[in-house]
This record gives sequence, structure tokens and C-alpha cells, in this order.
Amino acid sequence: MIKPNKLEQGDQVAVVSLSAGTLGEPFARHELKLGLQRLRELGLEPICMPNSLKGIDYLSKHPEARAQDLKQAFLDDKIKGIFCAIGGEDTYRLVPYLLNDTEFINAVRNNPKLFTGFSDTTVDHLMLYRLGLTTYYGPNVLNDLAEFAPELLPYTKQTLLHYFINPETTKVTSSPVWYEERTDFSVKAVGTPRVSHKETHGYQVLRGSGVVMGQLLGGCIDSLNSLIIDRRLIDEPIINQRYQLLPTAQEFQGKILFLETSEERPTPDVYREMLENLKAQGILPAVSAIITGKPQNEIYYDEYCQVLKEVTSDLKVPLMTNLNIGHSYPRTALPYGLKAKLDLDAATLEIMEPFFAK
Repeated sequence: MIKPNKLEQGDQVAVVSLSAGTLGEPFARHELKLGLQRLRELGLEPICMPNSLKGIDYLSKHPEARAQDLKQAFLDDKIKGIFCAIGGEDTYRLVPYLLNDTEFINAVRNNPKLFTGFSDTTVDHLMLYRLGLTTYYGPNVLNDLAEFAPELLPYTKQTLLHYFINPETTKVTSSPVWYEERTDFSVKAVGTPRVSHKETHGYQVLRGSGVVMGQLLGGCIDSLNSLIIDRRLIDEPIINQRYQLLPTAQEFQGKILFLETSEERPTPDVYREMLENLKAQGILPAVSAIITGKPQNEIYYDEYCQVLKEVTSDLKVPLMTNLNIGHSYPRTALPYGLKAKLDLDAATLEIMEPFFAK
């Protein structure tokens, strides 16, 4: 894998809207202001790419504009990192504009830079993984940097600060607290703390013992499933087949698969269906272990654990759940393609190589 460099104080970072155009809407203006302010407080200089603030309707109609922003960010030598604004549902529409563009492909490989986001951004991660770049399934602008609490959530702040350092190994620890999703995103909610709860599960091993080693690969299960079958966005599986976005079972061989569920909070039956689809693709039988994130607001936590055990019962694959990835708060970052150690006896996860090139 090609690794980008870590961030440095004073670095310019691009803000891109690769899926939903929420960042450019008037109703999100206070969130944009807060997100950019927090990036500056981290010592970074945020640059909103030319199309990133054009709003939901325009960016929905112009995936080529979203793609152009990502290309421009990789081409610009002054930009050292790329922060996604938010997820959405149709970032796959960028792929033909980018993977048919030799200039973009060469820029990714010759000018690698930090790329962070989650949710529908899964598809962008897989596209960049296809090009050999290590990216980071972690915080984005609206969900994390624009946090309404007086300060960044402490655990998420540590995740962001980790983008500035490069230790030989990184222990991915469980947050001592978790937070509910907000229901009020208005200006009057700025400065109010989130509802928080003491973490009672920690990392929970559902199956297995000993130590498992493997490279990390995965994302939001809803997004992975949409690459296989999507009854509404029917061209997404076609795009996937054409550009081979979802790695094959052979490519998943021996990997540690990480999965998390979206803010739509799929029912246990839908979760089962999505797992079965991954199983039918040969992905679940190929991996060395599966780790899953805490579902948002802990909705269906016990039911998801049971479904995961049932779907994989014949595979005997090791399972650990309740990581701080994806749509629960706070959020860690997992690096695509890097070697990790899963200790099932101690219920720990450690990245066994540096996140960055230097």
C-alpha cells in the first residue's frame, strides 16, 4: 500500500463534498463555520474545494463536479490532506469520472495524501484502495469537526490528533463513554453537550481465542451491500462490476473485515440479509476475523450480535464487536490495508505498522 505523510501544523487540507451536498446549504452554515474553525484550531488551513459548497441539488445533478474537486485536491501539491464533508448515498457516481482519468490515477499514486471519512465514503475508500492508497475510515467535517458541544468529543479529538503523529504501532482502544446522535441541528443547539453514557460493553468477543493477524478492509455494511444489490439505485451494482470496487473473495482472503451499520439503523432482518449477501460473495468465508462497530445509539446491539453469530456459525470465524467506528459516537479511524493484530483473549486491537510514510 502507498501511505501518505502525516499532517503537520500549518498544512492546507481540502474539504470535499463527494456525496451529499449538505455542507453548502444555508441551513448548515453554522455547521460549516464550526467545522472550519475546528480544523483551524487543530493547526490546519481548510480549503473548501470549488464545488463543495454548491448545495444538495447541484451536486446531486453534477457528480462530475464532485469528482473534479477530488481530482483537484490530489493534483494540488499544497494540499496535504482531504476531509470529506459527510456521507450520503451516491458517491459511486463519481467513479467513472475518476477511474477513467489517467491524470487522477497518477496523482493518487504519485502525490498520496491523507483521506478521511466514513459512511457512503466507503465507496471512495474502496476506489482509492483499488489504486493502492492507504486511507482512513474515520472522522468527517459535519459529523465530527462540526460537533456542537463546546469542544470536540475527547476521543474523536485524539483520533484527529493521531493524524499528526506516526508511531510504529497504534492501539485502538475503546472509548470510556458513548454518545447519542443529536436530534436538533439548529443554531440554538450549538454549545450544548451530547447525551452521554458510560461504556458498559467495551470490546466484546463473540467468538474465538488467541491472536489473529491480518490487513484491515471493510466499511459501512449498507454501502458494501449496495455495491452488490441496490433495488433503488440500480446502476450502483453495474458500476461496481465495471470497476471492481468491491474487492473479490480472493482479495479478502486473510483480511480482518471491519463492518458498521448506517444511521438508517437497519432492522436485524435487513442486517442478516446484508451479511448473507457478503457471505454469498465469498467474503465472509475468506476473512480471518470480523470486527464490528457499535450501532448508533446502541439500537439493535444485542440483536446484531446474535445475527452475526448465526450467519457465521458454520464458518467459525472469530468475531469482536462494539468498536468505535462508523455511525456511533465518538469515532476512531481504521487504516485500509494496514496490518493489524486482534487479540481475542485480551479483547484488543492494535495496528502493527505506522499509519503514514513519515
